[in-house]
Amino acid sequence: MSVLQGLRTVVLAPVFVLGTLVASAIVFVLAVLDRTDAVDRVIRSWSRFFLALAGSDLVTDGQERIERSGQYVFIANHLSNLDIPVMFLATEMPIRYLAKAELFKIPIFKQAMDAIGIVRVDRIGGAAIHYEVNVGVAAAREHGQSLIIFPEGTRSASGEMAAFKKGAFRIAIANQLDIMPVTLVGTWEAWRPHSKIVRGGPVRAFIHDRISVQGLTVGDIDSLREQVHSVIRKEYEAQRENVVGR
Repeated sequence: MSVLQGLRTVVLAPVFVLGTLVASAIVFVLAVLDRTDAVDRVIRSWSRFFLALAGSDLVTDGQERIERSGQYVFIANHLSNLDIPVMFLATEMPIRYLAKAELFKIPIFKQAMDAIGIVRVDRIGGAAIHYEVNVGVAAAREHGQSLIIFPEGTRSASGEMAAFKKGAFRIAIANQLDIMPVTLVGTWEAWRPHSKIVRGGPVRAFIHDRISVQGLTVGDIDSLREQVHSVIRKEYEAQRENVVGR
């Protein structure tokens, strides 16, 4: 570990926590005032702050594929805590994500997430939680927001992609929201899951062509899931060494 990496590791956690709490308080107030555009600007500012603390520079390819008037389910591979801020910056869309229930136990952060419509997911919640997810997704769609979903369900421990779960594709089909696959590269190397060392380094997001779900039914979930996984995995394997170089 270099001196810079050591300094970054020591500084990131306390500064990030404080910055997140301040940003959450601002977001909560803006949401109460119905200042949605300002909320999204604060979220992107927080995302830039997070990446800067981690010592990572983001380059995005394929933003021209996004129609700004559209709504999508952005589906990406999941490698690191950096993935969510990367997705906010890469898409530059009014966008919300599905967050694990544990995050809603954090004071201020919980109030901010509730206020802006972050969708709570409890993996052991049963039918009631499935209903809650559906309500949250419907609300996001009604407000013109797209969704970020990481269908692996958790960050990769090895840096390799795991199989995708069905939920993201069920949501896309049920709400007739086309899918935008996104390949993330470099975030695992920059800050590995469960590692205290923040290494930093280059990060890239590759936005792929839109995949239509129009006319699809639940019977098409498996083939759709395989299609999206293949697109993301192929790019990840092709670009990982080129982007990371380590």
